[in-house]
Amino acid sequence: MKIVAQNHRARFDYEIVETIEAGMMLTGPEVKSCREGHISLAGAYVLLQKGKAKLRNVTIARYRYAASTETYEPARERELLLKTSEIDRLASAVDQKGMTLVPLEVRAGKFIKILIGLGRGKKKFDKRASIKKREVERKLREGKEY
Repeated sequence: MKIVAQNHRARFDYEIVETIEAGMMLTGPEVKSCREGHISLAGAYVLLQKGKAKLRNVTIARYRYAASTETYEPARERELLLKTSEIDRLASAVDQKGMTLVPLEVRAGKFIKILIGLGRGKKKFDKRASIKKREVERKLREGKEY
């Protein structure tokens, strides 16, 4: 499967504990637009309500070859396709303090799938440690002394 969009900020802001792959309910032109990579996960999140998982703030650009649809809303709420048992398990995990569901990446193959991460928010000092670790790894890769 080809990765068409990633949420780089999510891995920086959250410590990802678990990942789950889910399908998305999309219209035909939205699927074609996703396959072309016209999707943005910036600021997106997953909401669990009434036994359903909903994806919010994901922007899928209008497909340029689609018939004129003036009522198209790029940032509409989209339903995720998960089993009821998975939704229940995620709902109990999210009820814990500091846990949230964030979309990590969108993959396109035969179907459009989204990788959701169950994460705990990082504190400021955790983010600093991540930056320092990344810089050390970069210097070691380049062969420079640290």
